[in-house]
Amino acid sequence: MTVRDTTPGDWIEPRTRWLHRFALLLALCAGAAAGQEAAVFRRSLDRVASLDPAQAAAVYAGRAVGLVYETLVEYDYAARPYRLIPGLAEALPEVSDGGRVYTFRLVTNAWFDADLCFGLARDGGKTRPMRRQVLARDVVFSLKRLADAKLASSGAWLVKDQILGMRAFAERSAGGAPTDYSLHVEGLRALDDRTVRIELVRPSPEFVWTMAMPYAAVVPQEAVEVYGRDFGTRAVGSAAYRLASWRRNYEMVFDRVPEWRGWAGTPGRPFDRICYRVMDDAATQWLSFLTGELDFLGEIARDNWDAVIGQDGMLAPEWAGRGVRLHSMATLEVAYVAFNFEDPVVGPNLALRRALNAAFDGARWESFYNQRVMRADGAVPPQVAGYLDKPFPWTFDLDRAKALLAEAGYPGGVDPATGRRLSLTLDLGRTTQDARETTELLCAFFDRIGIDLQPRYQNWPAFLERVSRRETQMFRVGWVGDYPDALNFLQLFYGPNQSPGPNRCNFRDPAFDALYDEAARTPDEAARLGLYRRMQAIIRDACPWIFIHFPRAHSLSGPRVDHYIPHDFPYGMEKYLRVGER
Repeated sequence: MTVRDTTPGDWIEPRTRWLHRFALLLALCAGAAAGQEAAVFRRSLDRVASLDPAQAAAVYAGRAVGLVYETLVEYDYAARPYRLIPGLAEALPEVSDGGRVYTFRLVTNAWFDADLCFGLARDGGKTRPMRRQVLARDVVFSLKRLADAKLASSGAWLVKDQILGMRAFAERSAGGAPTDYSLHVEGLRALDDRTVRIELVRPSPEFVWTMAMPYAAVVPQEAVEVYGRDFGTRAVGSAAYRLASWRRNYEMVFDRVPEWRGWAGTPGRPFDRICYRVMDDAATQWLSFLTGELDFLGEIARDNWDAVIGQDGMLAPEWAGRGVRLHSMATLEVAYVAFNFEDPVVGPNLALRRALNAAFDGARWESFYNQRVMRADGAVPPQVAGYLDKPFPWTFDLDRAKALLAEAGYPGGVDPATGRRLSLTLDLGRTTQDARETTELLCAFFDRIGIDLQPRYQNWPAFLERVSRRETQMFRVGWVGDYPDALNFLQLFYGPNQSPGPNRCNFRDPAFDALYDEAARTPDEAARLGLYRRMQAIIRDACPWIFIHFPRAHSLSGPRVDHYIPHDFPYGMEKYLRVGER
């Protein structure tokens, strides 16, 4: 029995449906029995709505998706700066036609896990679900599916305006009839069972990074068609783990797939089971880690910081003696206060923007955050290739800030138009205690040079609306990188991206835009990185933001966990963990 000869959704006969339920019951029972001796890695995770890669908008959803599904390329676990390695592809893609054409050739030993959607096979008088090899047509289907208007995937941007002909496919999928995935897309073809050719609308050196995102995971068409709306709970993938059980709002359990090709020849003992527990409360997570119920703590709460971290910033000896390890890294994120360049006060006044940067006390800010952040010296985090490793020209210096303020036309902070202190308005999209405390600190910084900063708190939707309408003067926000290419951060200053696009500060500089356009079409990496550094120099000089901080992530692993390396893109990375013997 196979899908190919029957109508999707109707091919499972009543007896087969019973067999399916029976097989699932056996799997759950076997998993519970094996779990008594299995090596289990336990950590907390936010609620996951779906295991459908097309709906993997949040990092925690992507983490779960990455356990089950694979992408053409993936991140090297240990390399910094980040780099890509082959996943389902046997090598990184061949790039041709000036950066417009990407050709991927698939490995021959990647298989979707055994599932009834592929039919049943007889084995010694018994029936069992079949496996199926991952083929080029699966890649084509999965990328088309991202653009399907009926799915409304937040990952459609990866393909819709990138791959030649995909926008037309997306528009045709918007009707009421079922989407026809056999429709031709000019830039997306399976040349044979192992070869996929992707032609882009324009050269895009960063395109290959997007192919490592969970959105781009490869799924089998049979599973999508058979399970329909339940596909997001079925998880038929080709990766190192399979979904064993899922109790919504409580726990997800994944079992290791012994046949997965990546286990061969790897040292150490991988975990047999990955268990994600839903724990909303930081205090519950903390206590669960203390008691050994969790093997990993993803974040050290500010209230617990002094109990874990010594004066030297290292793990306290009593924790190290218990086999606990501290993991720290600068994340692929930047926090900033933006100036709206359409505002008549801050937009045209370069000296004023520089003065406010020079008045920002990075040392006090880092101390407030228990050293969990580092002062930003630009928009691009230091672990990204192409980072400009030069001193920030407008670092904290009160005397210089006051001189710049006088140069801006506000000596002593006095506005000559009113005879009173210059008043600036800062919009915020959060009303939490942390937001208020950090804003008070910002107000204190600028009070030192005579500026009165007036915060305006509002909820997130109202805040975004004000920013999109360009109605703010200054606003505080952050940006988390989609992938570790500097262009993903530099796009925040590209003129055509002005609000409601990602260039929320509405900065425009012809020299910057020209460099951006050149970088976007430059396939040579060394040349492109040089362009990135020139663009960063322009941004640092122009100060369209107050560059606040790069967050640092601090996590703890228990004595049973070895080979944990913090990663900004942790999708499927549990396959690298090993059972510890500390």
